[in-house]
Amino acid sequence: MAESWSFLDTFEPNFRPLVVIEFAKGTKEETIDWFTKRIVDKKANGGAQLLVKPLVTENGNENIYLVGASHLRLLLGAETVGLVKECNDNSMRTFTYSSRKTFKDFADDNHNFLTMAEGQYIIKHELENLRAKDEKMIPGYPQAKLYPGKSIVRRLLTSGVLVQIFALHDREELKKLRHSWYGRVKVGYQPLDEIRCYFGETVALYFGFLEYFTFALIPMAVIGIPYYVFAWEDYDKYVMFATFNLLWSTVILEVWKRICSVMTYRWGTLLMKRQFEEPRPGFHGVLGINPVTGREEPVYSSIKRQIRIYLVSLPFVCLCLYFSLYVMMIYFDLEQWALDYHEENESNFSSLMLFVPSIIYAVVIEIMNRIYRYAAEFLTSWENHRLESSYQNHLVLKVLVFNFLNCFASLFYIAFVLFDMKLLRQSLATLLITSQILNQFAESLLPYWLQKRHKKRMKKRMCSLKTDADLSLVEQINLEKEMGTYFGTFDDYLELFLQFGYVSLFSCVYPLAAVFAVLNNITEIYSDALKMCRVYKRPFAEPTANIGVWQLAFETMSVIAVVTNCILIGMSPQVNALFPDSKMDLILTVALVEHLLLAIKFIMAFVIPDKPRDIQIKLAKLEFESLEALKQQVRATDMYNSEK
Repeated sequence: MAESWSFLDTFEPNFRPLVVIEFAKGTKEETIDWFTKRIVDKKANGGAQLLVKPLVTENGNENIYLVGASHLRLLLGAETVGLVKECNDNSMRTFTYSSRKTFKDFADDNHNFLTMAEGQYIIKHELENLRAKDEKMIPGYPQAKLYPGKSIVRRLLTSGVLVQIFALHDREELKKLRHSWYGRVKVGYQPLDEIRCYFGETVALYFGFLEYFTFALIPMAVIGIPYYVFAWEDYDKYVMFATFNLLWSTVILEVWKRICSVMTYRWGTLLMKRQFEEPRPGFHGVLGINPVTGREEPVYSSIKRQIRIYLVSLPFVCLCLYFSLYVMMIYFDLEQWALDYHEENESNFSSLMLFVPSIIYAVVIEIMNRIYRYAAEFLTSWENHRLESSYQNHLVLKVLVFNFLNCFASLFYIAFVLFDMKLLRQSLATLLITSQILNQFAESLLPYWLQKRHKKRMKKRMCSLKTDADLSLVEQINLEKEMGTYFGTFDDYLELFLQFGYVSLFSCVYPLAAVFAVLNNITEIYSDALKMCRVYKRPFAEPTANIGVWQLAFETMSVIAVVTNCILIGMSPQVNALFPDSKMDLILTVALVEHLLLAIKFIMAFVIPDKPRDIQIKLAKLEFESLEALKQQVRATDMYNSEK
């Protein structure tokens, strides 16, 4: 007989903690009892049917609970979330419990068939889908209102009852990963498959893209050095360099799609069905029935959402863009002051002062970007998007528009309004290098230093603590719960996106941009690996098939780069000298070249397939087999009905 949810029991002889839940100190006992009961309750009763165990410390506090699941529960959960695993015939198929014997390395006593990261992802999915039914409030907290369809975990977090939920590190596996990843300086590829097994596909794809992008920048860096050394002022010689840059940006993005599809097919996420995403935890509305799935879920009017987007979010974004331009004009006033000061004094100090406005502006840009990020997150959450993908798309759009204007508006103004190529070169170099230094310090060095200090304080408080290997579970959790939270790859991709802009938009003016980008990315790989393993809590795995909307963002940047480089080359004195009598001929020629390059870009993007031929065949074969299986099922149903 096939196992079902009703056959599951909450008993597991070898309880393995996967997820940690921390309640606020002083949380009422009835609240904890109610929430833990919902976690262990059967699915039919609105529970998650998981295992919960309190972590009893020496002082007797029970505000931390460990969550796990039985082996059977995880297998059924894998089917629910649509995990894809490798079969015995080396094909990739969506896991189903009924066909579990056909999957590679599966055995009833093999509890490692699902990775720890996959188990944590399943538990997170179940916890996030705990929703209120008849409850009007959180027991013990009358002010924390509930209504049918409201995410219980979300309400507990926003009301301050729940401090955090985080995935537990596997100390032995993490130690092995650290050694193979950044434990020794080496020239080679990252262990992406191991990173994926430990942190999940989203994190592994980011590091895969970072590695690929760094290697792809090397040709630009190698070619850019002689251009910088031997042909600094001869802008006509940059035509070939800029042309190569523009074609290069198209090729690397198209090749990345192919590499990405190979990796995600091997990991199984390329086949995962995303059409019927569950509502995101922050989504709220009146409890209703999804007309597609027939499941109960919150329902919210799309008209209300559109009103919030166009009458509140859009005006706010426009106001922020105006403020960014206002700050930019203050920067140019500072540049003029520094230039006047240098002309009056003509000293080494005054020469250094020429760089001060750009450095100050670069710092202000980083501060404004981070403040705006928080505002954009609040607004996007307030818009109440149903799906996580929709939420991410709107958030990325808001942040990209502001960051693009904030980081590049001054460079466009210098290039196309002031026509000052020397200032453009200086500003671009200063903004690029300063932003890289600030990001390395803020994202890796400072958190690592703070974490080291915290760990020393924890070691002093725990007399029994000797080495990492001797950590008890209590001590491990006490250390990890104070670690920083990794909020995803958004900021990491954004940093690469802005770097790509600095390299591609004004390549004919500052060819060394690619050199600095390569040097930064090499250190970025190690510093990001360090912060993932040492600084932050273990993030929950998130299956993904590609880098999402960031692919479109990079492609859009490459199109803008064609336009800016063509105009910059057209503005050079050498090119202008070719059209001494008619500026209209110059404009038409530049426009023709720009259209030609864009046409070549789009043709190359069309000609280069997004997926290799063998991956296309495997996907087509799976689709054919699915259709055949569906036909057989329909025939069997028809025969059964005819016999009746």
